[in-house]
Amino acid sequence: MAGLLSSSCTALSAPRVRTLSYSPALLPPTSLPARVVHRRNLSIGARISIRHRPRHLLVSGAAAATTELSSADEGQKLMSSESQRPVFPFSAIVGQDEMKLCLLLNVIDPKIGGVMIMGDRGTGKSTAVRSLVDLLPEIKVVVGDPFNSDPEDPESMSMDVRDRAARGEPLPVAATKITMVDLPLGATEDRVCGTIDIEKALTEGVKAFEPGLLAKANRGILYVDEVNLLDDHLVDVLLDSAASGWNTVEREGISISHPARFILIGSGNPEEGELRPQLLDRFGMHAQVGTVRDAELRVKIVEERAGFDKDPKGFRETYRAEQEKLQQQIASARSSLASVQMDHDLRVKISKVCAELNVDGLRGDIVSNRAAKALAALKGRDKVTAEDIATVIPNCLRHRLRKDPLESIDSGLLVIEKVLRGL
Repeated sequence: MAGLLSSSCTALSAPRVRTLSYSPALLPPTSLPARVVHRRNLSIGARISIRHRPRHLLVSGAAAATTELSSADEGQKLMSSESQRPVFPFSAIVGQDEMKLCLLLNVIDPKIGGVMIMGDRGTGKSTAVRSLVDLLPEIKVVVGDPFNSDPEDPESMSMDVRDRAARGEPLPVAATKITMVDLPLGATEDRVCGTIDIEKALTEGVKAFEPGLLAKANRGILYVDEVNLLDDHLVDVLLDSAASGWNTVEREGISISHPARFILIGSGNPEEGELRPQLLDRFGMHAQVGTVRDAELRVKIVEERAGFDKDPKGFRETYRAEQEKLQQQIASARSSLASVQMDHDLRVKISKVCAELNVDGLRGDIVSNRAAKALAALKGRDKVTAEDIATVIPNCLRHRLRKDPLESIDSGLLVIEKVLRGL
């Protein structure tokens, strides 16, 4: 802001004053007053919040160019530093089997719908989520496409790639790892949804779109730490994208849509506030994490963390074999997932448990079926057993039960009790 004011004062003192149009992406979000307008795209049914700012500002061209170059350089440095930052090995995490299982099942079958991890502070929630980076498999994407379009699935293609495929143009394909994107609590809607460059649209007549975090997270993982502290307007954006699988940005009569299908992973401390029921229902599974009470396990956790902090590369090297074995197990489970079968009787029992627990909607039935198949694939089997269902169904239904303030039993234990009776 100080740079903008100084540039404006210099321009006013000069004998000639030149007014230039600007791109909203070049300005900090707090530099100008914004007005939020909700619009509805009839073809998709998603409501998107858009920020409108004045289109003209008295600013020198050199200052704008310097701001653009410096922000690009900072982004490249940040990406390179993040790619080189060592993460704690997933195989080295002690305990917390429920959380680790939910994360692995979502990697095997992204259609489960993500996982919500709630627990005490300092129990390794964020560490476990970020350690998934080493285990994520590779996917095929179109080279040069910022939305990670699938070259074999038209539903996962951006509009530009779909037009190129319709014209018969060859699409360059490359294999890359599934990306994990962190959504900061202080992120703005422009950074999350993306922005439209109005200057290029008016001067050149082209739709210049600056992709946001939702575009980067397409076909990947979107992680929100302390999700129960997320602002309501960002929660609305996530709900819209999670419901439709598309993100639509509308501004000044220009509309741009792109696919936004991602695995939503959130973590939080229940002492800091409850999560909105609308967003909580969007998570396919729910994992509860508690503080380890066993003294021997606590000592082992402290020693493992101390060893990683002392020599991260050496510590990761000691778990390389276990990491590679787990990565191969995940890849094998993903390839055999389509061949996993479930008997009709087991499907009926799942729906019977959901009905007896008064679960609203059918999302609990669908997620329970998918999670049971993913667990069977992870164990190397082609058929789901009653044990698989009993293992995953508490995590699929726990957060979907209606809360009774007079009920003292934990919702997860209530689900297990019904499952044992039904199965």
